[in-house]
Amino acid sequence: MRPGVVAALVSASLLLLGAAPDPAEDAPLPERMADTGGGTQLITAEAATTGATSGTVSWWDRTGGRWVKAGSAPARFGAKGLVEGGSRRQGTSTTPTGLYDLPFAFGIKAAPSGARAPYRRVRQGTWWCQDNDSLSYNRWAEPLPADCRASESEHLIAYDPQYDYALVIGFNYHLPVRGRGAGIFLHVNGKGATEGCVSVPEDAMERILTWADPGRRPHIAIGTADGVTAITRY
Repeated sequence: MRPGVVAALVSASLLLLGAAPDPAEDAPLPERMADTGGGTQLITAEAATTGATSGTVSWWDRTGGRWVKAGSAPARFGAKGLVEGGSRRQGTSTTPTGLYDLPFAFGIKAAPSGARAPYRRVRQGTWWCQDNDSLSYNRWAEPLPADCRASESEHLIAYDPQYDYALVIGFNYHLPVRGRGAGIFLHVNGKGATEGCVSVPEDAMERILTWADPGRRPHIAIGTADGVTAITRY
């Protein structure tokens, strides 16, 4: 048979059968990531593009050498979308992309039954200091320190239902850079997009808090489906 005929038959066969599937594309999202934090639990928060204000949060367990999805929920992001965490600026209503730890949980409500993460109850005098001039910048404060202006901070009890349940995201937390941003949490949905946090429905937040096990070193990865802020880069 002439070579041209063979090529034509092969091309026709590919059209009929379709290209061979790429096994990597079918792998669970954590398997396709550059880093998952080194633990055996992971939360992924993925948006389609940097301009998106909604997407999906999923939480995963590493079991038997594989990542298995434990749950999933619709998510909301910053009103101005997402931006690379290292270049984010405070007050921009953007959600920082990257891979972060989850230092502790807090809430206006008592911790859900079965929650294992360290949990701080919000009181009338509880604040999150966001004043760039304060020694308590990007820290839980109770009461509000004298050097931290209330106008530059969040009075946590005033954010109901958002802070009924929340997890602190370790963005700019351990070695804070002034002006990069403060008070980035995974919390309960409010009325719409966030000021830079990631939010989910209340029942999903309860499920996440009862699932998270500090002994398994959970992290959260925030990113987009592709591009320079692709979640798989983290």
